[in-house]
Amino acid sequence: MAGVVIEHLGKRFGSTTVLHPTSLSIEAGEFVVIVGPSGCGKSTLLRLIAGLEEPSSGRIAIGGRDVTDAPPAERELAMVFQSYALYPHLTVAENIAFPLKVARVPKGEIASRVVAVADTLDLTPLLDRRPRALSGGQRQRVSIARAVVRKPKVLLLDEPLSNLDAGLRVRMRHEFARLHQSLGCTMIYVTHDQLEAMTLANRIVVMAEGRIEQVGAPMELYAAPATLAVARAIGSPGMNLMPATVIAADADGATLRLEDGATVVTRADMAAGSVGEAVTLGIRPEHLRPRADGVFGGPIELFERLGPLSFAHLGGRAEPIVAQLPGDHAVRLGESMSIGACPSDVHVFAADGRAYPRLSP
Repeated sequence: MAGVVIEHLGKRFGSTTVLHPTSLSIEAGEFVVIVGPSGCGKSTLLRLIAGLEEPSSGRIAIGGRDVTDAPPAERELAMVFQSYALYPHLTVAENIAFPLKVARVPKGEIASRVVAVADTLDLTPLLDRRPRALSGGQRQRVSIARAVVRKPKVLLLDEPLSNLDAGLRVRMRHEFARLHQSLGCTMIYVTHDQLEAMTLANRIVVMAEGRIEQVGAPMELYAAPATLAVARAIGSPGMNLMPATVIAADADGATLRLEDGATVVTRADMAAGSVGEAVTLGIRPEHLRPRADGVFGGPIELFERLGPLSFAHLGGRAEPIVAQLPGDHAVRLGESMSIGACPSDVHVFAADGRAYPRLSP
């Protein structure tokens, strides 16, 4: 395994900047997930690490060795793509062995390494089959086996589950978690699916518009998003966001007025000079509770029952408010519901998108 250090790494295509100068350190053996919307630069960052794109600025080191100008084959890493890219005329065993044959590894060693990686990924019964006889999940496991059979120091994965259905994605997430535990290698995984990020990562890197917004443990980002982009990226369903105006601020927190005139007390640490400032209020669906005196409310436009939990979508605003409720909570479409939240659960974001720190409860 090896650590990865990037310093001021940037990428431009002509006059268009797709990755602003970025620095990031990944420890040896970490499972880091890079998450963000399409076009945010996450796949570009991965391809720069792999050597598939030439950086416009900055440097990359793998295992303490500067590989900024090194070709992909000399970086001691492997990459798994969205598409399986398996050779249709080769068996599973031959597909897995292919990179070792190209590297002229002795036949005896090739055979033993193919058997070992097939056992790790539960592919042993499939070794004589060809790709057309495999399911999507099995093909993806073969592409992973072909990558890890080379014993890379770093494994890069670019949205490897995006072509699979929901059930297969859940099973493959388990496979990746198990694979990381068994191999112990450094893994850098790119996805737009925050559930994959929260499930798999030791640390999550949230990107937006070619920049890193925040890096941290999954629950750290969930509890204290540093920016609006992070708030949108982490949490399912996503955080409710509403425009508001600061009408009071002191050492105990701040009071905001919503567009409908309702006032909300928060534990945001805001200077008194922020009174009159336009901000964005954020609150997660799971932190909202039905309350007769709740300041949020409206008619129920949609009610989703998901077993032990349900989600009520309340209208009356430009964007519905989503509240998480117990699964046995009885409601009728069209009825009005009032909901509220503890001041310590309310997030406040400035006009530039950064979060105000919250005071301790």
